[in-house]
Amino acid sequence: MILDTFIDTLMAEKGYSVHTCRAYRSDIFDFVQFVLDKQDIDEIDPEKLFWQHLNTLDKTIIRNYLAQLVRLGKTKRTIARKLSSLKAFFNYLVKSGQIRANPAETIPFPKLEKTIPKFLSIDDVVRLLDSIETNTWFDKRNLAMFETFYSTGMRVSEMEGLNIEDIDFKSQMIKVFGKGSKERIVPVGKRAVNAINDYRASLKENYIPIFLNKNFTRLSSRSIRRILDKLVRDCQLNVPVSPHTLRHSFATHMLDCGADLRGIQEILGHASLSTTQIYTHVSMDKLMKVYDKAHPRS
Repeated sequence: MILDTFIDTLMAEKGYSVHTCRAYRSDIFDFVQFVLDKQDIDEIDPEKLFWQHLNTLDKTIIRNYLAQLVRLGKTKRTIARKLSSLKAFFNYLVKSGQIRANPAETIPFPKLEKTIPKFLSIDDVVRLLDSIETNTWFDKRNLAMFETFYSTGMRVSEMEGLNIEDIDFKSQMIKVFGKGSKERIVPVGKRAVNAINDYRASLKENYIPIFLNKNFTRLSSRSIRRILDKLVRDCQLNVPVSPHTLRHSFATHMLDCGADLRGIQEILGHASLSTTQIYTHVSMDKLMKVYDKAHPRS
């Protein structure tokens, strides 16, 4: 199907991850099912049937599809993502000469409310990290991993992909490959560097991936999340914590301590400063709470 070629293009030209491409495929396949009126497309040639509808697709059909998503109770964020996938798919069809115009081009995205990211207090982060034991190489790996999370604000996918050659231990810098395979250099703190050195010294071989599972192969993002869930339960932090929570905590604490917003943008690997500016709302909210609590005439 033309969808396969489109997905291949996303991976080759955009450098999108397998997870991102899977989401694109699912979004577009849902739309194909809608266009084909929920026919059993496993029993027929879906590409041939979809092509019969392709030149008749217009803004109205896409709006009807989005309206159905609303009726099904999909969130605005989900609807926006699906519309973004359709816009990208139709743009590809236009560029490859399959259709003359993008029927989704002028359809506006639903207005999304900006959500303030959840983060841990400094005390909670310290409590979590200090609770990690260092008796086995598994323990040492966990400490090194989460010290690095909090020290750099990396995404879980970036942590998963780290290799030993990506770390310059002398200058305390890490080469990170972010979204779209974009490379950036981020500083890493001494505690994290020491924890990584201690962990790697406990291994019998100098494996290429930094963080390893029990089979001494690369630790997956899913496993990292599962390990963090257990650590949070064990230290009895009564708040939900994910790797992204540690990323938010890093950015918020840096801003609270006077770090420059553009510097944080570079470290986090945000393409737009507006993405990083969400942390100013966090800090302002904290500032107002302090003001309301402390000022005699607040």
